[in-house]
Amino acid sequence: MSSWKKASKNNQKVHRERHQPDSRKHLGLLEKKKDYKKRANNEHHKERTLKLLHRRALNKNPDEFYHHMINSKLEDDVHHELEKEPDEHSKVQKALMETQDMQYVTMKRTVETKKIQRLQSQLHMIDFANTVKNKHTFFVEGKEDEVVGVELDKTELAKRLETHPSLLERKTNRPRMQDLEKMKIPELSPEEIRKANALKKQSYQELTKRIEREKELAVAQQKLQIQRVLKQPRLLKPKKVKNGTKNSAPVYKFRYERKK
Repeated sequence: MSSWKKASKNNQKVHRERHQPDSRKHLGLLEKKKDYKKRANNEHHKERTLKLLHRRALNKNPDEFYHHMINSKLEDDVHHELEKEPDEHSKVQKALMETQDMQYVTMKRTVETKKIQRLQSQLHMIDFANTVKNKHTFFVEGKEDEVVGVELDKTELAKRLETHPSLLERKTNRPRMQDLEKMKIPELSPEEIRKANALKKQSYQELTKRIEREKELAVAQQKLQIQRVLKQPRLLKPKKVKNGTKNSAPVYKFRYERKK
């Protein structure tokens, strides 16, 4: 019985899909029913969409306002989105201008300015001064009373400046040899030096953040001042010369108005 089943399965006819006749091979593959159904469904979907849009256009109120009317324009029967101007306010400036008034911003800017001045007086920007390269040139009189520029090596330069050769790279706090002999330099451990450098780095980071904060407050203050001036009644509207950015306030040109 099992052998008969196997023989009957092997003798089954293979049903193949109808191929494109030779006379129509130039038209490509023969379209099957599944291909036709996919194409027909797509066509019906487009027809339903067009009918829906046509119905909406008939039912539309011509006096109705929607924001896309001012955010787009029609060119050659094609809608084009208008490019939006970049936001001229940063997040900090927007929060200050929406929630605080002019007096608060002015007060906070004054506080930040005083803190910046105090930090700068403590740090003296010594590290920045030492990064600037400098060149020492001494002028001596020649045989015929000519002034000639002479470049000296470190040893001779240290003798001229009366200081130690290791201190020549400094632009500030460069004591003389006679002062070095009188000074009592404390001995610091590597751990104390590391803590001092970390504290100095932290102070410079705080100074940088406060300078950025003061700049934000300055721009917000200028923008609030301009908004207050623009709200005042005028006969002639001021002309906008330059758009505002996150780092600068807008610039307006006010025409002269004769006072009564």
